[in-house]
Amino acid sequence: MALAMLNVALEWVTMALSARAVVCGSYVGANLFVEVLLLLVGLLLLSRKRSKPRKQKLRPKEVDELCDQWVPEPLFPPISKEMLYEPPVLDSAAGPHAIINGREIVNFASANYLGLIGHEKLLENCTAAIEKYGVGSSSSRGFYGTFDVHLDFEAKISKFLGTTDAILYSYGLCTMFSSIPAFARRGDIIVVDEGVHWGIQNGLCLSKSTVVYFKHNDMDSLRQTLENVAKKHKRDKKMRRYIVVEAIYQNSGQIAPLDEIIRLKEKYSFRVLLDESNSFGVLGRSGKGLTEYYGIQAEKVDIIAAAMGHALATEGGFCAGIAGTEIHQRLTGAGYAFSASLPPYLASGATKALEILEQNPNLVTELKNNIALLGKEVSDIPGLITTNNAESPIIHLRLEKSTGSIEKDRRLLEDIAKRVLEEDGVLVVASKRSTVDECRLPLGIKLFVSAAHSESDLRKAAESLKRVAASVLSDHN
Repeated sequence: MALAMLNVALEWVTMALSARAVVCGSYVGANLFVEVLLLLVGLLLLSRKRSKPRKQKLRPKEVDELCDQWVPEPLFPPISKEMLYEPPVLDSAAGPHAIINGREIVNFASANYLGLIGHEKLLENCTAAIEKYGVGSSSSRGFYGTFDVHLDFEAKISKFLGTTDAILYSYGLCTMFSSIPAFARRGDIIVVDEGVHWGIQNGLCLSKSTVVYFKHNDMDSLRQTLENVAKKHKRDKKMRRYIVVEAIYQNSGQIAPLDEIIRLKEKYSFRVLLDESNSFGVLGRSGKGLTEYYGIQAEKVDIIAAAMGHALATEGGFCAGIAGTEIHQRLTGAGYAFSASLPPYLASGATKALEILEQNPNLVTELKNNIALLGKEVSDIPGLITTNNAESPIIHLRLEKSTGSIEKDRRLLEDIAKRVLEEDGVLVVASKRSTVDECRLPLGIKLFVSAAHSESDLRKAAESLKRVAASVLSDHN
């Protein structure tokens, strides 16, 4: 307040002196006088110490009153009725047919792509491994949790894919959100598809890198994004640059065009991290995944990762790539270094599953035939359209016309899935996304196709969906 009054006074003085100087014919001298005066006043104000407000100590009674009035932030946001959900509970193995509440159903909710859940040789192998090693490992790989079966699988998967190195993680979901921050750090940049699943999203967050999204499976958008990044950071030689994509997107069933991605990554000097969880054991002549599907050498992809709970019907995940990637992750991969290692019987089972795949390439052919049949049967469901590629084992159906509300779309899809199960005994998946999932793609109904599904299973699912969808959507309209 005092400073403001002083400024006003100085302005009046300046005006008065300037007027007098003009009258006296000495304007330049008066102006110089005012500038010197202002300088002196400014120095005087700067030299003065700022007075700090006195801290008034609260009386004990006032402290108690403030404590009584304080309300802590809730531990979690309020849970609405719509958030509550009781998933179907299986009473059997999650094979092509399963038991729910004593009733046999046709199961399209499990990513049992090669139909290996319950496979006789796999069960025998895991039983023998449990008798030899026990159930758990009780230690991390870096201490006393490395077993010979871990090393056997790492060597076998690396040879199968044609990569230099491979590393085994104990949990499928943590494979991507451990490997991404193991290589990317603060100051790096990651260009990622907007439709990636939550495991990748979490890895991006943990990396602290700058994340730039491009439109889902849109190569023009990817090219433009890479070009913009390359121009903006042309002189930054220390920044590492990555492209992160899924081979088959869990949230749409679409296949990534790896040939174009490799061309762009080489043109703009990026590295590629590829999640093959839904393509391993599925794409390619022998099930090696997206690289075999496009006829591209695996070494052109810097990191290939996949969860083993799908085609291999076990648990855990692996990461394979160029020389040095395995050693680096053993030191920096949080999910590897700080987790108990994969139970030995699961590692042994994964090796046996890989052997079954190598010895029975017809499994991949049977799966492709089933995908083609179901894809054709569900292509004309009224009110629903498919978003997946024709060779994807994830048949993804979304509403042809959205209600305009994500919540209303979700309820419609859940109603269809619920009635299909209750009325016809067909288990399908309606999209359910966590509040922390930032996927930007439309919700839908997913059917996971297995090589073990019979033709009657596929037709039953398609007929049930056609009838129920027509009923539910007509009631809505």
